[in-house]
Amino acid sequence: MNYTEETANELADLALAEAEASGSPKIVDQIGELLGASSQSLQEAYLTAVRVRRAEARARELLAEAAIKRGAQPPAKRAPKPAPVIEVAQTVEEPPEPAVEETPVEDAPKPKRKGW
Repeated sequence: MNYTEETANELADLALAEAEASGSPKIVDQIGELLGASSQSLQEAYLTAVRVRRAEARARELLAEAAIKRGAQPPAKRAPKPAPVIEVAQTVEEPPEPAVEETPVEDAPKPKRKGW
């Protein structure tokens, strides 16, 4: 899997989890629009990942309902993937560079010329 697909899958997982937790699916669409403004390739991969996950959820619900109707145990739910851990980089201040004493140009030693 390439970087674009991996990123799209991670974002889809996070967005769908947030939509479920908040009860508002708008976040999924907002992220899609945000991605489209800067990377059409990432947007398409993200939207595909979202559609695939939603289709899978609907298919699993249908299979569970069919099993219950015939009196069987519904298929075991797959454990949800843990949400990816997002590490926030901490900004480390660089130590200031030591001050360099500059010699004014007029006071700088002049290079010696070799035989002209």
